[in-house]
Amino acid sequence: MISPPLVIAVSSGYLLLLFVIAAYGDRRAARGRSVIASGWIYALSLGVYCSAWTYFGSIGRAAASGVWFLPIYLGPMLAMLLAWLVVRKMIRIAQTYRITTIADFIASRYGKSRLLAALVTLITVIGIVPYIALQLKAVSAGYHLLTAGPAAPAAATPAWWRDGTLFVALALAAFTMMFGTRHLDSAERHEGMVAAVAFESVVKLIAFIAVGAFVTWGLFDGMADIWARARAFPELRSLLRLGGA
Repeated sequence: MISPPLVIAVSSGYLLLLFVIAAYGDRRAARGRSVIASGWIYALSLGVYCSAWTYFGSIGRAAASGVWFLPIYLGPMLAMLLAWLVVRKMIRIAQTYRITTIADFIASRYGKSRLLAALVTLITVIGIVPYIALQLKAVSAGYHLLTAGPAAPAAATPAWWRDGTLFVALALAAFTMMFGTRHLDSAERHEGMVAAVAFESVVKLIAFIAVGAFVTWGLFDGMADIWARARAFPELRSLLRLGGA
Protein backbone atom coordinates (compact mmCIF):
# COMPACT_ATOMS: atom_id res chain seq x y z
CA MET A 1 0.00 0.00 0.00
CA ILE A 2 1.25 3.45 -0.94
CA SER A 3 0.16 6.61 0.79
CA PRO A 4 -2.58 8.37 -1.24
CA PRO A 5 -0.91 11.80 -0.85
CA LEU A 6 2.30 10.35 -2.28
CA VAL A 7 0.49 8.85 -5.28
CA ILE A 8 -1.33 12.14 -5.90
CA ALA A 9 1.88 14.14 -5.54
CA VAL A 10 3.81 11.91 -7.97
CA SER A 11 0.92 11.90 -10.45
CA SER A 12 0.60 15.69 -10.25
CA GLY A 13 4.34 16.09 -10.72
CA TYR A 14 4.30 13.82 -13.76
CA LEU A 15 1.37 15.72 -15.28
CA LEU A 16 3.16 19.00 -14.61
CA LEU A 17 6.24 17.61 -16.36
CA LEU A 18 4.11 16.79 -19.41
CA PHE A 19 2.77 20.36 -19.39
CA VAL A 20 6.34 21.68 -19.31
CA ILE A 21 7.44 19.43 -22.19
CA ALA A 22 4.41 20.39 -24.27
CA ALA A 23 4.93 24.10 -23.60
CA TYR A 24 8.61 23.78 -24.51
CA GLY A 25 7.70 22.00 -27.75
CA ASP A 26 5.24 24.75 -28.68
CA ARG A 27 7.74 27.51 -27.93
CA ARG A 28 10.42 25.85 -30.04
CA ALA A 29 7.97 25.40 -32.89
CA ALA A 30 7.03 29.10 -32.73
CA ARG A 31 10.72 29.95 -33.17
CA GLY A 32 11.06 27.61 -36.15
CA ARG A 33 13.21 25.14 -34.24
CA SER A 34 11.09 22.00 -34.08
CA VAL A 35 11.84 19.36 -31.46
CA ILE A 36 9.80 16.67 -33.21
CA ALA A 37 11.48 16.75 -36.63
CA SER A 38 12.75 13.22 -36.12
CA GLY A 39 11.58 9.79 -37.19
CA TRP A 40 12.22 8.56 -33.65
CA ILE A 41 9.93 11.20 -32.14
CA TYR A 42 7.21 10.47 -34.67
CA ALA A 43 7.45 6.73 -33.99
CA LEU A 44 7.33 7.26 -30.24
CA SER A 45 4.30 9.53 -30.61
CA LEU A 46 2.39 6.56 -32.04
CA GLY A 47 2.73 5.00 -28.58
CA VAL A 48 -0.48 6.81 -27.69
CA TYR A 49 -2.00 3.52 -28.90
CA CYS A 50 -0.77 1.95 -25.64
CA SER A 51 -3.18 3.68 -23.29
CA ALA A 52 -3.87 3.15 -19.59
CA TRP A 53 -6.36 0.42 -20.44
CA THR A 54 -3.67 -1.48 -22.33
CA TYR A 55 -1.91 -2.25 -19.06
CA PHE A 56 -5.06 -3.97 -17.81
CA GLY A 57 -6.45 -5.31 -21.09
CA SER A 58 -3.25 -6.94 -22.30
CA ILE A 59 -2.61 -8.73 -19.02
CA GLY A 60 -6.24 -9.80 -18.73
CA ARG A 61 -6.29 -11.03 -22.31
CA ALA A 62 -3.04 -12.95 -21.83
CA ALA A 63 -4.31 -14.53 -18.61
CA ALA A 64 -7.54 -15.62 -20.29
CA SER A 65 -6.34 -16.68 -23.73
CA GLY A 66 -2.57 -17.09 -23.44
CA VAL A 67 -0.55 -16.40 -26.58
CA TRP A 68 -3.70 -15.37 -28.44
CA PHE A 69 -3.28 -11.88 -26.96
CA LEU A 70 -0.42 -11.32 -29.42
CA PRO A 71 -2.70 -10.35 -32.38
CA ILE A 72 -3.69 -7.24 -30.39
CA TYR A 73 -0.21 -5.91 -31.17
CA LEU A 74 0.72 -7.92 -34.27
CA GLY A 75 -2.26 -6.44 -36.14
CA PRO A 76 -1.19 -2.80 -35.77
CA MET A 77 2.45 -3.73 -36.37
CA LEU A 78 1.60 -5.40 -39.68
CA ALA A 79 -0.72 -2.54 -40.63
CA MET A 80 2.10 -0.04 -40.12
CA LEU A 81 4.14 -1.75 -42.83
CA LEU A 82 1.81 -0.12 -45.37
CA ALA A 83 0.58 2.75 -43.21
CA TRP A 84 3.21 5.15 -44.52
CA LEU A 85 1.58 4.95 -47.97
CA VAL A 86 -1.89 5.61 -46.62
CA VAL A 87 -0.84 8.27 -44.10
CA ARG A 88 1.24 10.13 -46.68
CA LYS A 89 -1.73 10.31 -49.04
CA MET A 90 -4.05 11.44 -46.23
CA ILE A 91 -1.61 14.18 -45.20
CA ARG A 92 -1.30 15.38 -48.78
CA ILE A 93 -5.09 15.59 -49.15
CA ALA A 94 -5.49 17.29 -45.75
CA GLN A 95 -2.92 19.94 -46.63
CA THR A 96 -4.40 20.56 -50.07
CA TYR A 97 -7.97 21.01 -48.84
CA ARG A 98 -7.07 22.39 -45.39
CA ILE A 99 -8.79 19.53 -43.58
CA THR A 100 -8.44 19.27 -39.79
CA THR A 101 -10.86 16.48 -38.77
CA ILE A 102 -11.65 12.94 -39.86
CA ALA A 103 -15.25 14.01 -40.47
CA ASP A 104 -14.16 16.68 -42.95
CA PHE A 105 -11.76 14.23 -44.57
CA ILE A 106 -14.47 11.64 -45.25
CA ALA A 107 -16.99 14.28 -46.31
CA SER A 108 -14.48 15.76 -48.78
CA ARG A 109 -14.33 12.41 -50.56
CA TYR A 110 -18.10 12.56 -51.19
CA GLY A 111 -18.74 16.04 -52.48
CA LYS A 112 -18.07 17.87 -49.21
CA SER A 113 -21.39 16.71 -47.80
CA ARG A 114 -22.22 18.50 -44.56
CA LEU A 115 -24.75 15.82 -43.66
CA LEU A 116 -22.11 13.11 -44.02
CA ALA A 117 -19.64 15.15 -41.95
CA ALA A 118 -22.23 15.54 -39.18
CA LEU A 119 -23.02 11.80 -39.31
CA VAL A 120 -19.33 10.87 -39.07
CA THR A 121 -18.90 13.25 -36.13
CA LEU A 122 -21.88 11.69 -34.35
CA ILE A 123 -20.61 8.16 -34.92
CA THR A 124 -17.13 9.18 -33.73
CA VAL A 125 -18.49 10.70 -30.52
CA ILE A 126 -20.67 7.67 -29.80
CA GLY A 127 -17.75 5.35 -30.45
CA ILE A 128 -15.10 7.24 -28.50
CA VAL A 129 -17.03 8.07 -25.32
CA PRO A 130 -17.08 4.46 -24.01
CA TYR A 131 -13.39 4.14 -24.85
CA ILE A 132 -12.53 7.29 -22.94
CA ALA A 133 -14.64 6.00 -20.05
CA LEU A 134 -12.52 2.82 -20.04
CA GLN A 135 -9.36 4.93 -19.90
CA LEU A 136 -10.63 6.87 -16.91
CA LYS A 137 -11.81 3.64 -15.28
CA ALA A 138 -8.31 2.21 -15.73
CA VAL A 139 -6.74 5.29 -14.13
CA SER A 140 -9.17 5.05 -11.23
CA ALA A 141 -8.56 1.31 -10.80
CA GLY A 142 -4.80 1.87 -10.88
CA TYR A 143 -5.08 4.52 -8.17
CA HIS A 144 -7.12 2.22 -5.93
CA LEU A 145 -4.70 -0.67 -6.48
CA LEU A 146 -1.78 1.49 -5.42
CA THR A 147 -3.45 3.03 -2.37
CA ALA A 148 -5.52 0.11 -1.06
CA GLY A 149 -3.87 -2.68 0.91
CA PRO A 150 -4.30 -6.29 -0.31
CA ALA A 151 -6.79 -7.03 2.45
CA ALA A 152 -8.51 -3.66 2.43
CA PRO A 153 -12.33 -3.85 2.23
CA ALA A 154 -14.08 -2.46 -0.81
CA ALA A 155 -14.61 1.23 -0.29
CA ALA A 156 -17.94 2.87 -0.87
CA THR A 157 -18.33 4.90 -4.02
CA PRO A 158 -17.31 8.47 -3.16
CA ALA A 159 -19.39 11.50 -4.01
CA TRP A 160 -18.83 12.69 -7.57
CA TRP A 161 -17.04 15.82 -6.40
CA ARG A 162 -14.61 13.69 -4.35
CA ASP A 163 -13.89 11.17 -7.10
CA GLY A 164 -10.26 11.46 -8.18
CA THR A 165 -11.16 10.27 -11.69
CA LEU A 166 -13.15 13.47 -12.21
CA PHE A 167 -10.07 15.59 -11.54
CA VAL A 168 -7.98 13.38 -13.83
CA ALA A 169 -10.53 13.92 -16.60
CA LEU A 170 -10.52 17.68 -16.02
CA ALA A 171 -6.72 17.78 -16.08
CA LEU A 172 -6.58 15.80 -19.32
CA ALA A 173 -9.25 18.01 -20.87
CA ALA A 174 -7.28 21.13 -19.89
CA PHE A 175 -4.09 19.62 -21.35
CA THR A 176 -5.87 18.84 -24.64
CA MET A 177 -7.40 22.31 -24.90
CA MET A 178 -4.07 24.01 -24.19
CA PHE A 179 -1.90 22.01 -26.55
CA GLY A 180 -4.25 20.29 -28.99
CA THR A 181 -7.22 22.46 -29.93
CA ARG A 182 -6.13 26.07 -29.53
CA HIS A 183 -5.71 26.48 -33.28
CA LEU A 184 -7.75 24.80 -36.01
CA ASP A 185 -5.31 25.14 -38.85
CA SER A 186 -4.39 22.46 -41.35
CA ALA A 187 -0.76 23.55 -41.02
CA GLU A 188 -0.81 23.29 -37.21
CA ARG A 189 1.26 20.32 -36.06
CA HIS A 190 0.54 20.46 -32.32
CA GLU A 191 4.22 19.91 -31.66
CA GLY A 192 3.87 20.30 -27.91
CA MET A 193 1.28 17.53 -27.79
CA VAL A 194 3.42 15.24 -29.97
CA ALA A 195 6.49 15.87 -27.81
CA ALA A 196 4.55 15.06 -24.62
CA VAL A 197 3.15 11.83 -26.10
CA ALA A 198 6.63 10.80 -27.28
CA PHE A 199 8.01 11.36 -23.78
CA GLU A 200 5.15 9.31 -22.35
CA SER A 201 6.05 6.49 -24.71
CA VAL A 202 9.61 6.46 -23.37
CA VAL A 203 8.23 6.22 -19.83
CA LYS A 204 5.92 3.37 -20.87
CA LEU A 205 8.76 1.46 -22.54
CA ILE A 206 10.96 1.80 -19.48
CA ALA A 207 8.09 0.70 -17.21
CA PHE A 208 7.25 -2.34 -19.36
CA ILE A 209 10.89 -3.41 -19.62
CA ALA A 210 11.50 -2.88 -15.89
CA VAL A 211 8.45 -4.91 -14.86
CA GLY A 212 9.23 -7.63 -17.40
CA ALA A 213 12.83 -7.89 -16.22
CA PHE A 214 11.78 -7.97 -12.57
CA VAL A 215 9.26 -10.76 -13.15
CA THR A 216 11.54 -12.77 -15.45
CA TRP A 217 14.78 -12.58 -13.50
CA GLY A 218 13.65 -11.29 -10.11
CA LEU A 219 10.69 -13.52 -9.31
CA PHE A 220 11.79 -16.37 -11.57
CA ASP A 221 15.02 -17.71 -13.03
CA GLY A 222 14.52 -16.65 -16.64
CA MET A 223 12.05 -17.48 -19.40
CA ALA A 224 12.85 -21.20 -19.32
CA ASP A 225 11.93 -21.32 -15.64
CA ILE A 226 8.64 -19.49 -16.24
CA TRP A 227 7.77 -21.80 -19.13
CA ALA A 228 8.59 -24.94 -17.11
CA ARG A 229 6.57 -23.77 -14.10
CA ALA A 230 3.58 -22.91 -16.29
CA ARG A 231 3.65 -26.31 -18.00
CA ALA A 232 3.52 -27.95 -14.57
CA PHE A 233 -0.09 -26.73 -14.17
CA PRO A 234 -2.63 -28.42 -16.49
CA GLU A 235 -4.89 -25.37 -16.48
CA LEU A 236 -2.05 -23.24 -17.87
CA ARG A 237 -0.82 -25.58 -20.60
CA SER A 238 -3.54 -24.56 -23.05
CA LEU A 239 -2.47 -20.92 -22.70
CA LEU A 240 0.95 -21.77 -24.11
CA ARG A 241 -0.30 -23.28 -27.37
CA LEU A 242 -1.99 -21.68 -30.35
CA GLY A 243 -4.23 -24.71 -30.67
CA GLY A 244 -5.70 -24.26 -27.19
CA ALA A 245 -6.33 -27.35 -25.05
